Parts: sequence; structure tokens; C-alpha cells
Amino acid sequence: MKNVSKILLLVLVLMCPSLAAAQSLPVQVTVQGNTAVARIGNAASPIAEVILDFEDASGLTASSVGITAKLVSAVDASLLARLPAGGLAQVPASQPLLITIEPPVLGGLSFRGTGRFELHTHALPYAIGSSFRVFKAPLNGAFRDTTEEIAEGSVRARSRYDGFSQFLVVADMRPTDAVVVEKISFLRGRVAALPVAERAGFNALLDALETSVADHQPNAAIALANDIAARARSRAAAGAIGNEWRATRDVINEAGGLIAGSSTLKFSLAYLRDFGL
Repeated sequence: MKNVSKILLLVLVLMCPSLAAAQSLPVQVTVQGNTAVARIGNAASPIAEVILDFEDASGLTASSVGITAKLVSAVDASLLARLPAGGLAQVPASQPLLITIEPPVLGGLSFRGTGRFELHTHALPYAIGSSFRVFKAPLNGAFRDTTEEIAEGSVRARSRYDGFSQFLVVADMRPTDAVVVEKISFLRGRVAALPVAERAGFNALLDALETSVADHQPNAAIALANDIAARARSRAAAGAIGNEWRATRDVINEAGGLIAGSSTLKFSLAYLRDFGL
């Protein structure tokens, strides 16, 4: 009887996608230190577990996280419009789970640097070279790949964040070289939003990284992505760029955005190196 709730839930989703689109799920949150764990679905037999790890959190409580979950339809037009064009990024029918993390403005939550999002589920099969990815979006905005790691157990989908909103695990069949270009462009955008005096150093690293990618030197590109993250930490420590997220949304976590962007870029560079796809 252990997995009865999971099986019934899957049957309902597969037989009636419109039901999934409207089905909110119970979430039980526990907090210990810099970690929040959310069990989604039936408390005795959850369909997934979300783990949020923080480098340095303040005001972290079960209520200040603001996490909700719902099943969505894998063929919902409004959801598909938020995914990359071309139909190659698809919501898996076996786990069409949308996680929304919107800490309440007056909840008191803040953190420095980055945190790590992990979704652990037995509903998705793990395989080496898996196409599963963590996608993140602003509330009701466009989703993008923010994957840091896909690990077994059955699937542990991990992402690094500088702030919150909505998370979705997607089967992404897009060419990885195109994803790399997209992630470099994202970092370019984050650098362009920095104070003018801070841009040149980061752009020089991105220029070198793009050259390494063009020359098919993934290890050199990965090393440069590490350099971008290291520079972001260094400039934040010097007080030159922001390094904090607050529930009041009155500051920009500039360093966290660069570190998180570098982390997911490293994942795609390593995937391209190892699988050539």
C-alpha cells in the first residue's frame, strides 16, 4: 500500500490532464538550520520532496518560505507558451509538478549568496545522460534551464538560485550547444545590469569563455565559468556588487545571479563535453 497514492495520482494525471492543471497539492515544510524540506502530496507517501539549502539564511521558517505545489497539464497551452519555442522542452506526463516559491513580503526571509534547489522524486527514471532539466521562471513568466546537476535516486534534479519563483522539471531535447549559447547570453545580460565599473572584468572572462567554446575546449570554458563565479564572490566581498536576497524585494542579488548562471552554464558545458549532444 506504500505507493498507492502515487499510483492513483499518476492514473488521474494521465487520464485527465485538465484535472492535473487544477490540482493543488498539500505541502508540509520543516526547517533545520539553513535547510528547508518540503514534502509534497500525502505526508505518509509524498510524490516528491523539495530541499532548499541556503549559504547564509536569516528568518528561515516553515511559513517564511512560501512554497506551494500543483499538478499541471503537460499539454496546457498557457504553460507550453512559457517553455522554449520549438516543442523540444516538454513537461513529463509522469511528474507534471509545478513548484512555486514566493516568500511573503513580511515573512522576514533573507539570504546571502546563493542557495540550492533540489527536487527528489521516484516518479521519474534516472539514466546517465538524462535529458531531465530544472527550469525556473518568474511568476507566470518564461522558463529557462537552470540545472546544476541531475543525479540518481531515482531522480534528484538540482539547481542553484539567487532568488525564487517557479520551478519545473522538464525533458529538454534541445541541442546542448544552443543551450550553452543561451546561458552565455543570460550571463551577458546580468553583467550589463552591473555598475559600469564592474562590467569590463566579467565581460573579459565571458569573451574568453566564448572563444574556448568556439575552439571546442570545454574544460577551458568550464574553468572560465568558475572564474566568473569566483570574481562575483570577490567583488561582493569588496562591497562592489550586491550579494543578498530579501523577501521585501528591495535589493538585487547581483553576485548570486552571476554565480547561479555560471553554475548552470558549467553543467551544460560538461554535458556537451561528455555526451556531444
